Amino acid sequence: MGKVTGFLEYDRLEEGYEPVELRLKNYKEFVIGLNAEQARIQGARCMDCGTPFCNSGCPVNNIIPDFNDLVYRNDWLNAIRVLHTTNNFPEFTGRICPAPCEAACTLNVNDDPVGIKSIEHAIADRAWEEGWVKPQPAKVKTGKTVAVVGSGPAGLAAAQQLARAGHDVTVFEKNSRIGGLLRYGIPDFKMEKSHIDRRVKQMEGEGVVFRTGVLVGAMPEGSKVTNHAQTTISADELKARFDAVLLTGGSEVSRDLPVPGRDLAGIHFAMEFLPQQNRVVAGDAVPDQIMATGKHVIVIGGGDTGSDCVGTSNRHGAKSVTQFELMPMPPETEDKPLTWPYWPYKLRTSSSHEEGCEREFAIATKEFLGEGGKVTGVKTVRVEWQGGKMVEVPGSEQVLKADLVLLAMGFVQPVGSVLDAFGVAKDNRGNARAGTEAAGGYRTNVDKVFAAGDMRRGQSLVVWAIREGRQAARAVDEHLMGESDLPR
Repeated sequence: MGKVTGFLEYDRLEEGYEPVELRLKNYKEFVIGLNAEQARIQGARCMDCGTPFCNSGCPVNNIIPDFNDLVYRNDWLNAIRVLHTTNNFPEFTGRICPAPCEAACTLNVNDDPVGIKSIEHAIADRAWEEGWVKPQPAKVKTGKTVAVVGSGPAGLAAAQQLARAGHDVTVFEKNSRIGGLLRYGIPDFKMEKSHIDRRVKQMEGEGVVFRTGVLVGAMPEGSKVTNHAQTTISADELKARFDAVLLTGGSEVSRDLPVPGRDLAGIHFAMEFLPQQNRVVAGDAVPDQIMATGKHVIVIGGGDTGSDCVGTSNRHGAKSVTQFELMPMPPETEDKPLTWPYWPYKLRTSSSHEEGCEREFAIATKEFLGEGGKVTGVKTVRVEWQGGKMVEVPGSEQVLKADLVLLAMGFVQPVGSVLDAFGVAKDNRGNARAGTEAAGGYRTNVDKVFAAGDMRRGQSLVVWAIREGRQAARAVDEHLMGESDLPR
């Protein structure tokens, strides 16, 4: 390493935030990234640790010590080259990945881990500013055609890899803009959508064709999944027109909460609420937008999607925001000797929580209360976990005021009708059944039809979607050509 003793000399430096009173006035990103010198010093903290657990902690196996060292040496061009060997979209992950690599950092055993995510963020942004990110069209075309269904991170990563291998790739997206849940699920204040747009332009320069507003198969009647399709195309037509089909749709079917009063007005899935605001920011007209302005908002679900609902509600000008979590409050600090190098169980406070939110742990919803067909409150009860079972605490029932309830309890499966249209077998969770082994991985039971990302593994991280898209691209390339030079 360039600075063997750097971890002894320098402290971890966190990225900064704009003040709450400023960032609540708009939907722009508010993270203040590291400047070049700050990133260089942070890169110096990377230890010559022998076994870089960060590499295996990262789902795409980023070569983290190498790009840290290159940043320390001010060799930013080679830093982005190294980063791009494993990650097609580091500007996405540098913003929204929870950084399991940092949990696995050797320095995290008894100190603050290296700020890997902030360094990745700095490298990616510097590369775009310097004009180093350019189309890389294939020198030789194969004449083979591939359809990618779904334009989230898995679909985009696979499409880019396949185009660079020389195949003619068409990406089909049911909504009006490219990006999948990156576009419609993640608020702009966490990742502005211009980052997706410029990657799309790069991929178009590499020969990828994007078709938006096209639904493959059919959407179930009454579905709450975001769908802007103007036309449909059948699974049979795709299989007839293309040499291979890769299904990379997101896990978009939300987990419901079927308690009394669920049918009251004012109770919505998070994925009804969040996409609408993203569309408004993009300039789309959204009639009857769900608004939190002046309302008492209750968000049910303690994960990232719930946090996004909190941040969006605060920007709407909610009167109050309360977030429910069924599980007990985690410890503020993890037990490192027990958990390292794995993802630790501990309390996590997001920037949205810091903007204003009451957090309630170990609480369950018993009933939604209402007047005139509209929700006015939520009846709750405290719970304890005994012998692995949830038990209600006697006498702990209470009613909280609510004008808007947002259900953010995760996602159960992809849209099943897409898999059904192709005749793809499902696992017991409703995902496409396909393995990840080196030989024959990502293949479904249907000839020349593959599946990756949330469509195959279920709800997961953007970085896992990128990994699966890249690996599936290699599997498709091997299927078409008999062998592949794409990385796995």
